Amino acid sequence: MRTVIQRVSWAKVQVGGQTIAEIGRGLLVLLGVGQDDSESEADFLADKIANLRIFEDAEGKMNLSVAEVGGEALVVSQFTLYGDCRKGRRPSFSNAALPETAERLYQHFTRRLSEIGVPTRTGQFQAKMAVSLENDGPVTIILASPARAAS
Repeated sequence: MRTVIQRVSWAKVQVGGQTIAEIGRGLLVLLGVGQDDSESEADFLADKIANLRIFEDAEGKMNLSVAEVGGEALVVSQFTLYGDCRKGRRPSFSNAALPETAERLYQHFTRRLSEIGVPTRTGQFQAKMAVSLENDGPVTIILASPARAAS
């Protein structure tokens, strides 16, 4: 699994011009699922993201997690994180999971994040979405599950 995490003041996702999910202070998580991913990768990343200390404490140091600041998460499925642009000019998405597997693991990831204690909203799987946000910092982190970190 691959993720792009943005610390946000707010974020929302729209489908067909209608807002389907929005959060205040927290994390926008773009989540890509690969062919060989499983629940263990989803669990690892949910735990890592929930406890990632990227919010500032009273001294201005990044020392607090999203849960510690009472933040929320907006998780948006994004298979394009598996775009391979090494050959030619058109990305190949052959390493992305098939939709059935990707949706199951996307749902597993969001459930796990919520169970850990991070209020979680989601985009709409396989929909054309418009994502709006105010990046706080800006702070943007790229994370991959251990099996994917080298790829």
